[in-house]
Amino acid sequence: MKKNRIDVITLGCSKNLVDSELLMKQLLANGYTVKHDPDRSEGEIVVINTCGFIGDAKEESINMILEFAEAKKERKLNKLFVMGCLTERYMEELRVEIPEVDNFYGKFNWKALIADLGKSYNQDLALERNITTPAHYAYLKISEGCNRTCSYCSIPIMTGKHQSRPIEEIEEEVRHLVASGVKEFQVIAQDLSYYGLDNYKQAKLPELIERLAKIEGVEWIRLHYAYPANFPFDLLRVIRENDNVCNYLDIALQHVSDNMLKKMRRHITKDETYTLMKRIREEVPGIHIRTTLMVGHPGESHKDFEELLQFVKDMRFDRMGAFPYSHEDGTYAYSHYKDEVSDELKQERMDVLMAIQERIALEINEQKIGSTLKVVVDREEPDYYIGRTEYDSPEVDPEVLIKKNKMLNIGNFYDIKITAAQPFDLYGELV
Repeated sequence: MKKNRIDVITLGCSKNLVDSELLMKQLLANGYTVKHDPDRSEGEIVVINTCGFIGDAKEESINMILEFAEAKKERKLNKLFVMGCLTERYMEELRVEIPEVDNFYGKFNWKALIADLGKSYNQDLALERNITTPAHYAYLKISEGCNRTCSYCSIPIMTGKHQSRPIEEIEEEVRHLVASGVKEFQVIAQDLSYYGLDNYKQAKLPELIERLAKIEGVEWIRLHYAYPANFPFDLLRVIRENDNVCNYLDIALQHVSDNMLKKMRRHITKDETYTLMKRIREEVPGIHIRTTLMVGHPGESHKDFEELLQFVKDMRFDRMGAFPYSHEDGTYAYSHYKDEVSDELKQERMDVLMAIQERIALEINEQKIGSTLKVVVDREEPDYYIGRTEYDSPEVDPEVLIKKNKMLNIGNFYDIKITAAQPFDLYGELV
C-alpha cells in the first residue's frame, strides 16, 4: 500500500471518464500521486466512479465495490470512496449494504470528496483535467442530463434535466486542452441535439461546433449522441463547410417500426427517420453514420423486428451497435410494460442484427481499398502502428493497422493508403 497514492477506477461511459479526469486534476493539485485504472491497485485510497445504466453495468460496478471493500477489510487500503451514476441512483441502499465504503457521492457532488480528504477544491483549475486518454485526443462534455422521456432509459433518473454548459466556458476548456497537446475532440453529451435549448432558448450546437472549429490547433471534432427528434439541421452545414469537423455523426436511433417508436416514446415516426437519414447523407456527402439499436423492448413483435432488419439493410450504416432491452426500475417501461421478450430471443435477435451489419461493414470497408486516407496514430504494437480515420471514434469504431516500414510518431497525422479490409479493421501503409 503506497502512502499518498490514490487509485481512481472509472466504469461506464466517456462522460464518467471526464468526471474522473476533473477529480484527478484536483487530487494532483493537492499533492497526491494518482493512478487511473491501474493493473494492480496499490494506493492507500481508492475511488470508484460507477455506472448505473443497465443491469450488466450495475453488476460490474457492485462487484468492483465489493472487491475493494474486501481489500479494505484485509487492510490492503485505508479508505474507499464511491461516486457516479450508481450511487446517484441507489445511495441509501448502498450505504446499508456495503458499510466498508467510507463515503458515497452522487454524480455531481464529487467535490465533497476532496473536502472529506481534508483538502480544498481549487477553483482556478475548474476547467482543467488530468487526461487519461492518449495525449492527442480528449472527450469534451458539453452538457449534463437529459430532458427526453424514452421509456427504457434510466439516465434522466440519475443525471436530472438537461444542463448545457456556456459556449464561452467550453471554448476556454478547448484552448486549455489544445495548449496541452490535444488535437482531436470527441464532443459528447447525453443529447447533443438539445444543446442550448435550456439556457439559450434555441438550438446552439451548430454555433458551438463552428466556434470550436475556428480555434487554432483543433485538427478533428467528432460528434457523439445526437437525438433524431428535433434534429438541428444547420449542423449539417457546419460539418460540410469545416474540414476539421469530421464527416461523422453518432445518432442513436434505437428502432424504426412505428409500433416500437411509440412504445419507446421516441417522438419520431418511421417515415421521419428514413427522411432524416436521407437528408443527412444528401447534405453531407460521404458522412459516416454510427447508430445504436435496441432489441427486445416490451411489445417488440416478429413483424417489428423484421422492419428493423429491413431498415439496417436499407440504411447500410457505416457503424452500428446493438443491445438487448434491460428492464430498469424507475423507468416508464418498468411501470407500464411487462418484460415479455425472453433473454434468449433478445440475444438471438441481436445476433441476427449484428451478422447483417458485419456483412455491410465489410462491404463498406472493402470500398476503401486503394484510397488514401488521413489517419491519426494512436499507439504502436509489435507488428503494426494502430491509427484511426476521421470516420472512427476511439474504443468503438474500426482501426487502421499500418505496416511498420517507416517510423511514425504517436499523435501525428499521416496519409495512409488502404491495402486490405476486414469488417471492423483496415490495413494500410504510409504513402
